[in-house]
Amino acid sequence: MAKLNFNAVPFVMAVLGAVALLLTGAAAVQAQGTGAPTVVGERYEPTIWIDPDGCEHWVMDDGAEGYMSPHTRRDGTPVCHRGSICGIMPTDQLFATDRHAVTSSGRARLQGFFRQANARAFLIHGHTDSRASDEYNMQLSIRRANAVARVAQSVGASVVDVRGFGERMPRASNATAHGMAQNRRVEITCLR
Repeated sequence: MAKLNFNAVPFVMAVLGAVALLLTGAAAVQAQGTGAPTVVGERYEPTIWIDPDGCEHWVMDDGAEGYMSPHTRRDGTPVCHRGSICGIMPTDQLFATDRHAVTSSGRARLQGFFRQANARAFLIHGHTDSRASDEYNMQLSIRRANAVARVAQSVGASVVDVRGFGERMPRASNATAHGMAQNRRVEITCLR
């Protein structure tokens, strides 16, 4: 039996990898020719974010997710920052209908809030009622949350997370005008 030279191992592995790649490519071309459906995977963006409980999460580009805190309780849940919703701003008072630019009176109100909140950081989450499409509401809520975040940053407040949830997290029923008004909001969480 011939001895395998260790210098040849990388070469053999490279050849085997190339053969496997060629076979995979040929199978993919063959599958496309037969009308087999193409599977499109979900795309994940690597990121770090903080939830309303003050827990930092990480997400990798393959969809794996975990907590940033190495400190855990006995049940395995992470020990997170103390955070609480310290402000719920009705968007009807901050923005014109279907707009994301903060009104001048809304800007003054927000600046005063961020100066007096006595928090080390803020999470800003936008929400809408359900009158438009889900996709449209997601984009509107993100634009509004970003507008509020810019006001916070203009007075030196630290903003660690900005998200839009559209109509997906209602506080009240969208079946009534009063409920829809409660759902059109920007929630500000203070981390202390």
